[in-house]
Amino acid sequence: MKKDIHPDNYRPVVFEDLNNGFRFLTRSTVSTDDTTKWDDGKDYPLVKVHITSTSHPFFTGEERIVDIEGRVDKFKARAEAAEAAREARMKAAKKQATRKAAKVEKAEAKKSSEA
Repeated sequence: MKKDIHPDNYRPVVFEDLNNGFRFLTRSTVSTDDTTKWDDGKDYPLVKVHITSTSHPFFTGEERIVDIEGRVDKFKARAEAAEAAREARMKAAKKQATRKAAKVEKAEAKKSSEA
């Protein structure tokens, strides 16, 4: 095991879930400028997080969309754009096939009129 690769500046830190307000005190090396008063009356550094085990659907069993940073909207927009592109390609291919069929038909009509 390598020596001196782990931090040694652990201190008590409060983490707060922004979804439901759940807070817990644990040791961490994370740096933050915010502080909060804990139940024991002492001030501790505060780290605000978007999701914890108390609000994550996997742990709560709730089926809901967790969309903090627009991920779902971005996915839906990409899916719609892909569908539109697919339809445009299909329309272009159909148009090209129709043109080719008309060209072949015209060529055959020309051959039969010459004969």
